[in-house]
Amino acid sequence: MSRWRDILGPGILFASAAIGVSHLVQSTRAGALYGFGMVWAVVAANVAKYPFFEFGSRYAAATGTSLIDGYRAMGRWAAWTYLVLTAATCFIVVAAIGLVTAGFLDHLLGIGSPAWVAAALLLGSAAVLGAGAFQTLDTATKVISVVLLVSTLAAFGAAWAEVPFSAVPAAPAVAFAPWSGADLAFVIALMGWMPTAVDLASWNSLWTLERARTTGYTPTMRETLREFNAGYLLSAVLAFAFLAMGALLLYAPGRELPAAPAAFAGGLVDLYTSVLGGWSRWIIGAAAASAMLGTTLAVLDGYARSMAHSIATLRARPAAHRHVQIALAFTAVAALLLIVAFPSDLRVLVDFATTVSFVIAPVVGAANLYLVLRPAFPRAARPPVWLQVLSYAGLAFLAAFAVLRLTA
Repeated sequence: MSRWRDILGPGILFASAAIGVSHLVQSTRAGALYGFGMVWAVVAANVAKYPFFEFGSRYAAATGTSLIDGYRAMGRWAAWTYLVLTAATCFIVVAAIGLVTAGFLDHLLGIGSPAWVAAALLLGSAAVLGAGAFQTLDTATKVISVVLLVSTLAAFGAAWAEVPFSAVPAAPAVAFAPWSGADLAFVIALMGWMPTAVDLASWNSLWTLERARTTGYTPTMRETLREFNAGYLLSAVLAFAFLAMGALLLYAPGRELPAAPAAFAGGLVDLYTSVLGGWSRWIIGAAAASAMLGTTLAVLDGYARSMAHSIATLRARPAAHRHVQIALAFTAVAALLLIVAFPSDLRVLVDFATTVSFVIAPVVGAANLYLVLRPAFPRAARPPVWLQVLSYAGLAFLAAFAVLRLTA
């Protein structure tokens, strides 16, 4: 237990970054629209992407550097490509997360307009992270994760008791064609951020290195991977829990979810409590708010840290804390400008960001696989054969859906 206290952190941060829009919004919407008919997509995305996230922790433990340093070693073109892709999606992602989180907090506490709540949330989070850096983030996400796990499992248990699995129709109530049209777009949007975007694998490596630096303890490869696997499993379990709640409470009774992010937040809590009863309001609200609050903190830190480190590697200089602070402020302000421009509905931007994430996933995954198999990587730390096979299978799966989306 003492050793776990030293190493626990990066995997929990990964889970916090993942359990947000992809779980609370996309997974719930998948259950509400298609019942359990989309479980295959959630499972497939988690399995197909697993190796490429694992490689982030593996690379950091084996080399003492981040995947971003690895991209730079591949050439300046690779480092620039990563930075451009990060900058192209980060503001959309943070804006969407901020608005959805504000919607839940506003509906739960009645504290004002979602746009103003989002402004206070993003600027406050950036200020807290900038002042306390990694230690504040590490402590906050651990507390939030406990609340999230307990409240989500409690809500799932209540939903299961109210509407048993057998009450959910076995076949979708509407025609579903996952190979074309709007249904394909939904599948891509769901899997694009399930559990999260592949290009965020570099965050694992950055958080692994930062955790070792702040604690003074460098975990072994086995300890690093065990801790990451625990966080990944937590994310996968809660993805199914949110999908199941959508299927049990919304799909079976035939209820509809609001479309706009802020309205979705309040509508989701209201729909759940209308089925389970008023007593469940705070359980559902706590699960939703803790999921989104943890995501807000983790995603803000991850984007700021990765952009600061990317720019530093291109300049051949170490990333200082002030660079992370500048990136935090810039990301928060840019996200707020997007919220002001699209105050009622970010769905188009969110779908764009998730689609971009899914289309580039095979490219990023291939780069991560190359980095852990190239001759310069320590041979003893290379992934086992089964993981390499899973990597190639995952690349084929992601590439097939990416081509399908581009040609549809």
